[in-house]
Amino acid sequence: MSAIIAAAGTGQRLGHQRAKAFVELGGKPMLFYALRTLAAIPDITEIIITLPTSAEGHARAVLGEMKFGLPVKLTPGGAERQDSVRRALMLVSAESEIVVIHDAARPFATAELFSRCIESAQRWGAAVAGIPVAHTLKAVAAGKIIATQPRHGLWQSQTPQAFKRELILRAHASAKAGEQVTDDADLVERLGVTVETVEGSPLNFKITTTGDLEMAEALLRGLMS
Repeated sequence: MSAIIAAAGTGQRLGHQRAKAFVELGGKPMLFYALRTLAAIPDITEIIITLPTSAEGHARAVLGEMKFGLPVKLTPGGAERQDSVRRALMLVSAESEIVVIHDAARPFATAELFSRCIESAQRWGAAVAGIPVAHTLKAVAAGKIIATQPRHGLWQSQTPQAFKRELILRAHASAKAGEQVTDDADLVERLGVTVETVEGSPLNFKITTTGDLEMAEALLRGLMS
């Protein structure tokens, strides 16, 4: 079973010069938390990490400091997240039945959530962590509300997302040139394949802005106290 960590983000919106996966959270680079969680899942046999081209040395330093025991492959990311994941998929072992994909910028995903996504993908072919939308959604144009969107049945997609290897390879291969999507499940859906939902957690948020990072620091302090 293979895991892909999408870690090729630049971190510009965080106000850092370094790649997002190496911005520190609780004194550790964000990448550390995804690696630590995956190391606790016995079924994972290899990890592929997508990186900015300048970050390979940083990644090897993190792996060396952790004394990481699993085989790890590093690959430069592409122009978009979708391109990065496609490159990583080319490195996945042919022996892997399941591929689980996760964003390095979601440091609070638990091993239990990974395992539930993997189990669901083994049964159904594709599974995505997510949470029901809790807030009222407004359609806005030119700074003005033009409609209120019913939220019944709407979920906010997260990672991890897990897929049978042949399915996610086929989904990426079928993407039209220049077509960009926001997550891997979208490509699978476009094949007409049903994707199962696995309830995640509001704590499994993606760190994108300085406010997100501040909230993550506060959450981490609370978890460690």
